Amino acid sequence: MRGVSGVRHVGKVVRFDEVRGYGFIAPDIGGDDVFLHVNDLEVEKRKVKPGVQVSFEIEEGNRGKFATEVRLADAPAKPHSDIEDDDGGAIGDDYFDVLTPDEFLHIVTEKLLRITPALNAQQILEVRSGFEQLARKQGWIDA
Repeated sequence: MRGVSGVRHVGKVVRFDEVRGYGFIAPDIGGDDVFLHVNDLEVEKRKVKPGVQVSFEIEEGNRGKFATEVRLADAPAKPHSDIEDDDGGAIGDDYFDVLTPDEFLHIVTEKLLRITPALNAQQILEVRSGFEQLARKQGWIDA
């Protein structure tokens, strides 16, 4: 059973056994450690060691929570010129659809986590709130 949250989290590797190919991550937001399997790494397994900060998504499985799309949290951000909007077109297209507030917040959250994965939850909420206010004023989202 796979989750569909799409929300990235940040945490530290508690332990990782390179030979067995699994370990655990302690999320910065607290709560239970999250299972980590080598198949969900987007970095070389030799870089995953106790204390290393990673960003990841959490999904719910039959045996509990597990991490997916695991990356190093301190990976360099994409330059802004490389960032495209979600439909693949370059930012600045002349025509676009008005988004619902939920769609807009989801897109903003994903972009923030890709650009700066080390942001904590409070920082993300504050930045999202500011962008939501701007988007409402500009007519980018439904009122």
